[in-house]
Amino acid sequence: MIDFPRRNITTEKPFRINFVCLGNICRSPTAEGVFQHLVHETGLDLYFEIDSAGTGSWHVGNPANSKSQAVANKHGIKLLSRARKVESSDLEYYDLIVAMDHSNAGDLNSMVVKPEQESKIVLLRDFDPDPDDGAVPDPYYDELEGFQVVFDIIHRSCQNLLAELRKDIK
Repeated sequence: MIDFPRRNITTEKPFRINFVCLGNICRSPTAEGVFQHLVHETGLDLYFEIDSAGTGSWHVGNPANSKSQAVANKHGIKLLSRARKVESSDLEYYDLIVAMDHSNAGDLNSMVVKPEQESKIVLLRDFDPDPDDGAVPDPYYDELEGFQVVFDIIHRSCQNLLAELRKDIK
């Protein structure tokens, strides 16, 4: 399993996690919604603060892509967030910044100003039992089937990420 900063997770000090992709309308809001759903299913809502952002600002204020929403809805998950651009303060605020691909991770690493911030940046597929090339593919130009493939990758990766984080709940 990937190495990332660990700490005790309590209701007084919830674990703050931010999922990041390029535009914050496909992959990262899906990851945010899936992770929130998994957390809620396990009754751990008070132990986590979950968000998403994009490295670009093209879609700021927009809801998740309609195809991302359709696939998530099919699985009983609502994508309610609005796109926002990741800020340098996010690297300080969040305990873990989960990038969808190597380019997103590179953009995040270029924002690092303190060594401990770099260790907070991980790839979602680091938690995937079948990580392929380590990237969650961007389905933006795909048909619905491509969004389903991305949902499946995100779902299994988020399941493993939550299982790992549950070890730190006190």
